[in-house]
Amino acid sequence: MSELAMPLLEARGVTKRFHRRDGSLLNAVDCVDLSICPKETVALVGETGSGKSTLARLTLGLSEPDSGEILFRGMPLTRMSRAERHTFRLAVQPIFQDPGASFNPRRRVRQLLRQAFVQASTPGAEIDEGTATVLASVGLHATPNFLNRYPHELSGGQRQRLAIARALAMAPDLLIADEPLSGADASIRGQILNLLSDIQEERDIAILFITHDISIARAFADRVAVMYQGHVVERGLAGDVLRHPRHPYTQVLLAAAPSVSGHVDFSKFSSVPQRPAAPAGCVFYHRCPIAMDACVQVQPALIPVGPGGHNAACLAVENADEAPMMAASNDS
Repeated sequence: MSELAMPLLEARGVTKRFHRRDGSLLNAVDCVDLSICPKETVALVGETGSGKSTLARLTLGLSEPDSGEILFRGMPLTRMSRAERHTFRLAVQPIFQDPGASFNPRRRVRQLLRQAFVQASTPGAEIDEGTATVLASVGLHATPNFLNRYPHELSGGQRQRLAIARALAMAPDLLIADEPLSGADASIRGQILNLLSDIQEERDIAILFITHDISIARAFADRVAVMYQGHVVERGLAGDVLRHPRHPYTQVLLAAAPSVSGHVDFSKFSSVPQRPAAPAGCVFYHRCPIAMDACVQVQPALIPVGPGGHNAACLAVENADEAPMMAASNDS
């Protein structure tokens, strides 16, 4: 990827807040900058509840930020005409965690794909051939028996492949995959990752891959952004971030295997102190093994910590050439 390439999709200073039941505000996404360039894969990594899915909805235009803006090919979504917005919705396609929930249960496979081709203004005479092509590209066969099935009659792996096929029917430039492997067994996870990699190479599609499993980023991504409580705390080239993590949260993610729910078990680290949160300070203060007094008052900004756009938001990094990081397994 060229450093001079214009981002395909970009979030600039994006913030999204929600009201809790007690009336307080939750900063689900807090002043986040993120970019995805053509043909690249960016992995957005973090625990469940870190704000990843909220950011995905913002980048898809399904929700509007309270501040900041989302741009597609340099154009803010809020300034797009109706025709431009339609083009954007075709070009940026989602793949959701539960594909079955995104299908109309009353439509057969044939109808689901036909609807996608119609939305993309595909000539009617080309839809049958297009259906066979997109199904073949995801490892499915356009037999009459398969085309006449309903979503609930498909296996979990088939439903996820069908969701990818439906997205490809729109001829997208970018896929936003929100935890597409969650709940899948190891064999299906590997198949879907290989499938997405092959599709990207064949069609020159960019991918924003959202996951709580940082090992996926190691195998699949060009760049990584690590998110915690609405903040991007570290980002850079995948090799740099995963081999030389500078933020303590990234190190914990690498050292602790996520549970099925996506929650990282911090109890594995006996050195992690129990502290109250620091509302005015660093969001990771209460879980950080190397927190300093200044962390109570300051939410650090992302600063350069290495080549290739490697940035981290940590006062320990700012105040030392080599921060006193906790031990972690960083070898690829």
